[in-house]
Amino acid sequence: MAAATTPLRYVVTERRVETADTASLTLGPLDTKVARPRAGQFMMLTAFGVGEVPISVSRIGTDGSLVHTIRAVDPVSRALYLAEPETVIGLRGPFGTDWNVGNTGGHDLVFVAGGIGLASLRPAIDAVINRTWRVGRIVVLVGARTPDDLLFRSDLAAWERRSDIALAVTVDQAHQGWRGNVGLVTTLLRRANFTARRTTAFVCGPEIMMRVVATQLLECGVPPADIRVSLESNMHCDNGLCGHCQLGSVLLCRDGPVISYDQVTALPATKEL
Repeated sequence: MAAATTPLRYVVTERRVETADTASLTLGPLDTKVARPRAGQFMMLTAFGVGEVPISVSRIGTDGSLVHTIRAVDPVSRALYLAEPETVIGLRGPFGTDWNVGNTGGHDLVFVAGGIGLASLRPAIDAVINRTWRVGRIVVLVGARTPDDLLFRSDLAAWERRSDIALAVTVDQAHQGWRGNVGLVTTLLRRANFTARRTTAFVCGPEIMMRVVATQLLECGVPPADIRVSLESNMHCDNGLCGHCQLGSVLLCRDGPVISYDQVTALPATKEL
């Protein structure tokens, strides 16, 4: 479906606070035309009177609704984060590449999320849960700074109950009462059960976390072409004009945000992308 070039009107039907600075907005369409993104793609969200910002979709409803999970980091994202039900928001898109989760050739699937990176990965995990194709093992590894920074707690609980998903969660720093893993998400990766040469990995999170995870996956034997990363945090516009997301010859808003690791071999040596 072609991307909407002018904002479509969506209304906030539910606002769910995830953490101290992050909220998930369920958005319902007000126009006859609706956006139909794929898992991993992003939309340009408009806070009317404030501005526009690119945000990956964090859930795709069967009824035309979309969920976007927004961290308040600047005036536009803060206005969206604070949007209450009945607020009208503009959406343009979808834009960019997707996780292409259905094209994995029956591989084991390893999802590695750091912090808000789980928002981009959640629709891909949803697609795998509702899949009509064959896959191997499904491994979901989630890391956050503290227990209070964990997103989608009800989803985590539901995935943990499933017999077809091996879920592990860790935090960098624990507080009293936390009984789970403590340490970097890479410590979970070292213990995960998957066949490296027949694995497709999906990685999203802070840049340094993605570099370390990708390096560890390579050391395990996962081919670089089968490691997919999302570099969404580098995007600013949707049409490649601002150059903010340029990585060599690649414009991430156009050629990404999801890109295979063999296309970004300079990533481990790149301090900032």
